[in-house]
Amino acid sequence: MLKQLSDLLLSLLAITLLSPLMLLTYLLVKFTSKGPALYWSRRVGRYNKTFLMPKFRSMRIGTPQIATHLMNQQANPDSFLTPVGSLIRKTSLDELPQLWSVLKGDMSIVGPRPALFNQDDLVSLRTEHGVHTLKPGITGWAQINGRDEIPIPQKVALDLYYLQHQSLLLDIKIVMLTAIKVLRRDNITH
Repeated sequence: MLKQLSDLLLSLLAITLLSPLMLLTYLLVKFTSKGPALYWSRRVGRYNKTFLMPKFRSMRIGTPQIATHLMNQQANPDSFLTPVGSLIRKTSLDELPQLWSVLKGDMSIVGPRPALFNQDDLVSLRTEHGVHTLKPGITGWAQINGRDEIPIPQKVALDLYYLQHQSLLLDIKIVMLTAIKVLRRDNITH
């Protein structure tokens, strides 16, 4: 109950404070590439239910819907970026619309990052370890300990650690470390 209340209050505060930055990002995306400024990605949420998660669109229309680390095997992910895509990804501005998902109840501020609908290996391993019982988050323990740079089994191990040790203090630590890592651009490859 405390986590739900803190998610609600934090997301409302963040939306209020960041609304000028969100508007600027929206306009940058809209005026530098064809298509909508928001991209609605089908993701796997709590108890493996799918939901639509908004992001500012950083990739061109028609980009394959696969995880970035898998895209590396098919093509250079940078070739799919919009003119401002690299900037909004490196600064994590593309993630700001997810505050709506927190308000709606599909996500939390802190939790495992929601898997793409087609990341069967990640979803299966999370389910096997009980991580699927957590609400996905905008940031999480795995995010601050490697982000997309770590293999799926290690990511799930970090998600499991969060499941077993979750607390308000750990959430505060994760949010603070996330802010530091975003400012330093740690573990951001695209």
